[in-house]
Amino acid sequence: MKFSEMPYKRVDMDEVKDFFEKLIEDSKNAKSGEEQFELHKKYYEYIGDIRTTIIIGVFRHNVDTTEEFYAKENDYIDSIYPKISQYTNEYSKVLYNSPYRDYLEEKIGKVAFKNMELSMKSIDEKILPLMQEENALVSKYDKIIASAKIPFDGEEYNISLLRKVLTSSDRDTRKRAWKALSDYFLTVTDDIDDIFDKLVKNRTQQAKELGYDNYIELGYNRMVRNSYRRKEVENFRKQIKESFVPFVTKIQEKRKEQIGVDELKYYDNDMFFANGNPEPTGTPEEILNAGLEMYKELSPETAEFFEFMTENELFDVLGRKTKKAGGYMDYLPKYKAPIIFANFNGTSGDVDVITHECGHAFQGYLTRNDEILEHNDLTMETAEIHSMSMEYFTYGWMNKFFGDRADDYLKMHLQDSITFVPYGCMVDEFQHIVYEKPEMTPTERKQVWKDLEKTYRPWLDFDGDEFFDEGGFWQKQGHIFWNPFYYIDYVLASVVAMQFKVWMDKDFKEAWNHYLDLCKLSVSDFYEAELDAVGLKSPFKDGTIEYLVKEMEAKAFS
Repeated sequence: MKFSEMPYKRVDMDEVKDFFEKLIEDSKNAKSGEEQFELHKKYYEYIGDIRTTIIIGVFRHNVDTTEEFYAKENDYIDSIYPKISQYTNEYSKVLYNSPYRDYLEEKIGKVAFKNMELSMKSIDEKILPLMQEENALVSKYDKIIASAKIPFDGEEYNISLLRKVLTSSDRDTRKRAWKALSDYFLTVTDDIDDIFDKLVKNRTQQAKELGYDNYIELGYNRMVRNSYRRKEVENFRKQIKESFVPFVTKIQEKRKEQIGVDELKYYDNDMFFANGNPEPTGTPEEILNAGLEMYKELSPETAEFFEFMTENELFDVLGRKTKKAGGYMDYLPKYKAPIIFANFNGTSGDVDVITHECGHAFQGYLTRNDEILEHNDLTMETAEIHSMSMEYFTYGWMNKFFGDRADDYLKMHLQDSITFVPYGCMVDEFQHIVYEKPEMTPTERKQVWKDLEKTYRPWLDFDGDEFFDEGGFWQKQGHIFWNPFYYIDYVLASVVAMQFKVWMDKDFKEAWNHYLDLCKLSVSDFYEAELDAVGLKSPFKDGTIEYLVKEMEAKAFS
């Protein structure tokens, strides 16, 4: 079914309440594991329908944040989602404490029960009003970002569409564009500070109500950190500081030569070549067609997947002024269909949508017929491997998108991917500090960010900019508002995807087959066990990052 034809009907919370009350009662009275699992399959169907409805409503709101009907539906969804989570949590307790637990674990998997345990520690009826307020604050931030009107050279841009001039080949143009972005944030920084201050205090209060010292442990539970915790993440960041930061500093020296400047300024940060970054040569329609050709050639599985996506119009990728910023993939359980949201803006990021977001969607498509819904409850450090690895596996087809600048794109992508790693760790450490000291003022938070810049991005010069130089850069990083502690997942996945890059350069077919195996594993086992099963090293183990830097240095400086 085409996405435009998929019906939307507001979730009726009275029906939800009735369904869960009956399910919980029936499940408690089940006389065998088989009977309880049959009831659980009814849960799969019902919650799949609800999730599908919610995703459709949010997606259509994100496509046009000014459209009145879906704006109201989005607000309604913000208000009901915590209640649905609570009902799900109450039902999970019945499964978790079932006398037929052994049978259910055999059917659903041990990972699912560990996830239930973390979920039960993450929500309680008494904090539902706080969770509703949290959702409303996040939506308020999204609205500020989505409604940005930034005047530049006689045109008006939102933040997504401004990207084109932020990466202009003309240095003066991009300097003025970054100043325009900075000027916009100066007009809203106090509002964003206020929203974030309320979010930090709200989340801290949720944690206190549930018996935690601060939000950090609760945040880890909500991110379903089911096989590693803060200690492992801190050791990972330590390895990045020791090995990756010096590596990236060398790349910045190389980039200076590439763009022909004596000093790198913040408005040069996303530039890789003096004649400008490579841009896709075609229209959005031609980019999608090139994606179809590429996936037909890559493998039979990807060919089938991309044809399904295009035939059912499961992309909304054109940038528009009233569209929510960013890009993502989601999955509609009722239709067994991935869906992709993005903002094409004429930069190489348009092609990244066809690789990165399609990596997510491809994994969802591969496992769409698995009847065990919990197998698709991917934790993000695993989900992002599928997407980031696909970026590398599609390197051989970049001429379809960039023509004679395909090699420039590959060099830019590799350098950019490596450069991202310290930044992602910085975002993570910033959040740990913020939630450990929730009483900090907005000014103190900005100082924390400013200090972390010196550790993780010592080459970066904000040239005295009134907003960015005072530690405001984090305000444009939506993940900090949406999902605390999510961002490190991108970094963990990135260094695993780089292992695939090293592998495919030696034996592409073998690497691809192991990638397919990883996708199909979904979440049938815990994170490090799955990595080991397909021949990948854990990012947490000492020596992994040092090994990877040695392998990647040869590629980055070739």
